Amino acid sequence: MNQQQFTLPSGTASSHRARRTLAVIVAIALAVATTLPLACAQTEDKYQQALEHRTTIKVLPNGLTLIISERHEAPVFSFYTLVNAGSANDPQGDSGLAHMFEHIAFKGTDQIGTTNYPAEKVALAKVETAYAAYDVEYRKRVGQDPKLLLALNQKFEDAVKAAQVYVVPNQFSEIADSNGAIDLNASTAEDSTQYFWSMPSNRLELWAYLESSRIGWPVAREFYKERDVVNEERRMRIDSSPQGRLVEEFLAAAYMAHPYGRPGVGWPSDISQVSAAEAAAFHKKYYVPANIVVAVVGDIDTTTALPMLEKYFGRIPAGPKPEPMATIEPPQNAERTVVLHEATQPIYLEGYHRPDYLDPDDAVFSAITDIFSNGRTSRLYRTIVRDQHIATEAEGFSGFPGVKYPGLFAFFAVPMSGHTADEMGPAIHKQLELLKTTDVSDAELERFKTRARAGVLQRLGDNETLASELADYQTRFGDYREIFRELQQTDAVTKADIRRVAQTTFVDDNRTVARIEFQAPTAPPQPPTATPAVAGKGGAR
Repeated sequence: MNQQQFTLPSGTASSHRARRTLAVIVAIALAVATTLPLACAQTEDKYQQALEHRTTIKVLPNGLTLIISERHEAPVFSFYTLVNAGSANDPQGDSGLAHMFEHIAFKGTDQIGTTNYPAEKVALAKVETAYAAYDVEYRKRVGQDPKLLLALNQKFEDAVKAAQVYVVPNQFSEIADSNGAIDLNASTAEDSTQYFWSMPSNRLELWAYLESSRIGWPVAREFYKERDVVNEERRMRIDSSPQGRLVEEFLAAAYMAHPYGRPGVGWPSDISQVSAAEAAAFHKKYYVPANIVVAVVGDIDTTTALPMLEKYFGRIPAGPKPEPMATIEPPQNAERTVVLHEATQPIYLEGYHRPDYLDPDDAVFSAITDIFSNGRTSRLYRTIVRDQHIATEAEGFSGFPGVKYPGLFAFFAVPMSGHTADEMGPAIHKQLELLKTTDVSDAELERFKTRARAGVLQRLGDNETLASELADYQTRFGDYREIFRELQQTDAVTKADIRRVAQTTFVDDNRTVARIEFQAPTAPPQPPTATPAVAGKGGAR
């Protein structure tokens, strides 16, 4: 599915007023924060108090956390379901499984998407039996029988066709759409999986039924058809994209042990061999109520809504919370370099290992990100793009590809015509050396703190974003109020902190570099020799 993107409902006076009000609030916050930090802190306290006053948290007996926040500006609500498991939790050999299950969550339940679930359940069991038999023969490295493989594949395809008879395609999404759902989507990141949409407030109970049903009783119907869709998604995003291949190679080089080094969409062989049975095992382990936070924000009366939400979400069977990940990436002891030769625009990418989001210096990394990359006054834009004219784009960003576990502080640059990716590294390193040896200016540090304070207020400005923030902070910190407490860490950042973190992080032995160097295209390769039929796919694994 696509990455999340929310928009306020348009066409109503209240929504336009909300936008204007938010714009005024942010403008005032910026002005006040620049001159009167104490007054801004008081404003933030008022916002926190107002948010707490209209927000209720309820941990259900099965372990699921509900957050309800009332905003009565328009008769709509938004929700954000956050499952605390992403592609980093994919089992070894099953990369892409978290993303695959996100797709399955739209296929319906034992009540939605089927004409006769008891019969479909039997048919789906036959699909899995047939696929397992095919898979055993396919995996044989010695003694594989091609004729038997074809016969097993045919039996599998026949079972899939028999199960398809009971499917009502896209019924889950169509029910939501026909009842006013907008921005219906989901996303899988390395750290978590998210489901979200917005809806008229008089459809709250319908939403509660739909969402709780697909969390508790999803059915992996059309699984192998959807597997082909994910394979195609990988081909588009990575295999056919020089930028996608660069990022994949970059992460694989940067990580030797931790699953952050695997592509979230999965390796081709893993995607092609994952089964519905393995998806069901992933759901049983990670989609347990104790591992899920559901935030609902909008025109809701908590007094009447909470009992109803407890009724639907409380019926989901409880399960043990997944154990924490044990794998820790070992320290990097030497610079690693990846070079791709492509007939395309040169690109430069480098990264440095940094601690996870719970580290005391997390706010310091945010400060470096802001100072290096936020707008036309940022250091990389001013030096590499505006003054030296060697790049069309240059920026740094922290917490890549995730934040739950130690990630990377990365730098990205696109060379100007006539310049090479090789020139980007020295230009970036010069700025990093200045960061290590010279204090940032008062103006740079204050701009960072001002924008951080304004950003908090901005994130409270609409239902969709607030729902995502509430669910995210409640999951990561156990308390959504950390949204405001982070500002204390932001205010505490000093020039000495920035120099200290730069000196320990941005060192050669901690660096991984990946770049695309232009190479003229060569003659296209000859088509591959035909391969045996493959279960559930139209091409080779």
